[in-house]
Amino acid sequence: MNRIIMLPLLIPLVTAVAMLLLRNRVQLHRVLNVVSAALSGVVALAIFSATMSSGVLSLQVGGWEAPFGISLVADRLSAVMVVMSALIGLCTALYSIGTIDEDREHYFYHPLLQLLLMGVNGAFLTGDIFNLYVWFEVMLISSFVLLVLGGLPQQLEGAIKYVTLNLLSSAIFLAAVGILYGMAGTLNMADLAVRIPLLEHRELLTVVAVLFMITFGVKAAVFPLFFWLPASYHTPPVAVSAVFAGLLTKVGVYAIMRFFTTVFVRDDAALIYDILLWSSGFTMVVGVLGAVAQYDMRKLLSFHIISQIGYMIFAVALQSPLAVAGGLFYMVHNIVAKTNLFYVSGLVKRLAGSYCLRDIGGLYRLYPLFGLLFLVPALGLAGIPPLSGFWAKLVVIRAGIEAGAWGLTAVALSVSMLTLFSMIKIWNEAFWKDDPRGEQSAGRTEYHAIGRLKQGMIIAPIVVLGLVTVVFGFWFEPFFEMMMLVAEELLEPARYIRSVTGGVL
Repeated sequence: MNRIIMLPLLIPLVTAVAMLLLRNRVQLHRVLNVVSAALSGVVALAIFSATMSSGVLSLQVGGWEAPFGISLVADRLSAVMVVMSALIGLCTALYSIGTIDEDREHYFYHPLLQLLLMGVNGAFLTGDIFNLYVWFEVMLISSFVLLVLGGLPQQLEGAIKYVTLNLLSSAIFLAAVGILYGMAGTLNMADLAVRIPLLEHRELLTVVAVLFMITFGVKAAVFPLFFWLPASYHTPPVAVSAVFAGLLTKVGVYAIMRFFTTVFVRDDAALIYDILLWSSGFTMVVGVLGAVAQYDMRKLLSFHIISQIGYMIFAVALQSPLAVAGGLFYMVHNIVAKTNLFYVSGLVKRLAGSYCLRDIGGLYRLYPLFGLLFLVPALGLAGIPPLSGFWAKLVVIRAGIEAGAWGLTAVALSVSMLTLFSMIKIWNEAFWKDDPRGEQSAGRTEYHAIGRLKQGMIIAPIVVLGLVTVVFGFWFEPFFEMMMLVAEELLEPARYIRSVTGGVL
């Protein structure tokens, strides 16, 4: 059963290789992309079911016992994240059929998307810090090529900022890995969890923890390390922006959550939790203020990625089971809502001809059902009941109150109001006001010119993710109970350690 952990890595890898061997069969690429994502979804659900019923699954690649070999580990947290990766992968594969042009498809868009998903799954499933670095590099290379695919000047400008800061963070990551290996003699997370409390030179250990926090903070776009994100995420095709917005920054949040609960606990790195706590407040505020100031829809949504990351970091820093469960539910909700809003922005562009909110309008009168498709993720992101975002924010805010973090809890509530304001701005500008160009605008023909199949491929993922937001909201209790189980396992890593090491360490 444990070997099933390899399939979220093997399925996209084999699919990507098959696409490269069939490089001129673009239509086949589209089919393989969807089939691979669907198979990954089935496997992800099987892994999730196994971890919820049987506990942690671990596999020592090549038969080398931990901590000497490469460990793949699926606990409940990893399983939840792999399920979300599969959901976003499938929706993006469908959305890409309707939105990605053939030139980009001929230049390996679909294989690159599969390799990106492989890197994301690898980061979620690895039990070894050096291999976490390797999977980060797989994601970086794939995402960089996807970012520049098309060669537009704004893409190249955004990609330079994106790759420069991420390469710097990778260098810091590698330095931290080297220092930690020199101190502990191992990079296996389960082994480190046992050895770190016994190490001397606690000051150097704090320095290492700070280096890891900087690395993961860059990946997660935490204040003040977020500048690369709003400069780059609005530049590629919207399908690429959507998968970046939904998954890539969440890998950084996952790494923070994993590392500072399993490897470094509060007693080993108390300074880190204080930094994370205050950084979360600044991340919320700076992100939402940047969003409020924007009139380009994708730039606005890009700043909101930063703002919403602040809530997740706030929950991680509090470290109570309620807070961590709330942070996990918030992350799952945000993956769905944020990806969906980027999908919607792509449809706005095709219907109205522009991302600039000042230049468009009248969409609700012409397409009232599309207005509903926007309102579901928008109001969910703002935290309006009974959608999923309301419950996610409620739990995080309650955890903040219970922890006595009154100032940051007030910040979280204020930021939520500004989030609602920015979503209302999109509604008023794009949907409610009259189109400043008059009744007939050329951009509206773009959507209708692509054919019914491609139209369906654009609409279907928006509908699916909207339904997920509604289901998470109306049936919050069973989902939150699952998140509590995940949080309790994460904060008590003994089972994780025993599963990886076989109880030897």
